[in-house]
Amino acid sequence: MRTLLAHRGPRGFLRRGTDPYTKWQGPHWVLSTLADIGYPSGDRSLAPMRDQVLDRWLSDMYYEEYDASTAAEAYRKGGVPRMRGRYRRCASQQGNALYSITKLAIANRRTQDLVDRLLHWRWPDGGWNCDRRPEADTSSFWETRHAMLGLAAHAARTGDAQARDAARKAAEVFLTRRLYLERHTGRVMNKEFVRLHYPLYYEYDVLGGLKAMAEMGLVTDPRCRRALDLLEEKHLPGGGWPAESRFYRMSRTLGTRTDSVDWGGTSKKRGNEWVTADALYVLTAAGRL
Repeated sequence: MRTLLAHRGPRGFLRRGTDPYTKWQGPHWVLSTLADIGYPSGDRSLAPMRDQVLDRWLSDMYYEEYDASTAAEAYRKGGVPRMRGRYRRCASQQGNALYSITKLAIANRRTQDLVDRLLHWRWPDGGWNCDRRPEADTSSFWETRHAMLGLAAHAARTGDAQARDAARKAAEVFLTRRLYLERHTGRVMNKEFVRLHYPLYYEYDVLGGLKAMAEMGLVTDPRCRRALDLLEEKHLPGGGWPAESRFYRMSRTLGTRTDSVDWGGTSKKRGNEWVTADALYVLTAAGRL
């Protein structure tokens, strides 16, 4: 926690002057990580970082919409393109902001604006996608997970039935695919989905999917069974679960996809404490321990 917050200035802003979304050390990602590892809730000193993130994701460009018929048109200008009736928006950004701010108990009236944006951009199948190819018609695991969790956390805090129902429908995007399998062929959707990672950031793997289902009280759904079996199979003989791959490089200075914290690296034979903690949480919630 001290490492993550080391670059706060005297007024509480983190790395002021840089994009709050800078991977992986901007305020957006630091709040996300603090929420994930269980940082004590209600710390008002995080409010300046919250405001940095809200200013980023509620700027005017996310209210500017336009119709586009080709990918070239969709990339030609800022704002949110709509293609064949679907908004092409990286909802993991607003969704992750909503989730972390809510979990850290530093929500304010502006967090409702994040909820409104997410509900407005939903696709017919209940999720979200930023794919700007016109033929794209299915929600993305990457974009849907954080948006779903953000809405679920908001609903738990406020009792918002619309947000709760939207989160539950979004869960079907994952459950109908057993959290990692193609719906029609039964093949693994993406090789990274069956490798364990920590941190997951906006990426996806089967443990991240199971953890989301556990948070939402859905991990005992029979459609989680194969994913739970896969997770159990990855338990190491010496104890724990490994981080089989990673999405970061360790560095105290800003750089492309660098993190200031060493999260234990990767190994096929040695357990990773963070992955193990998540695996134990999931298996406990599923009644398998």
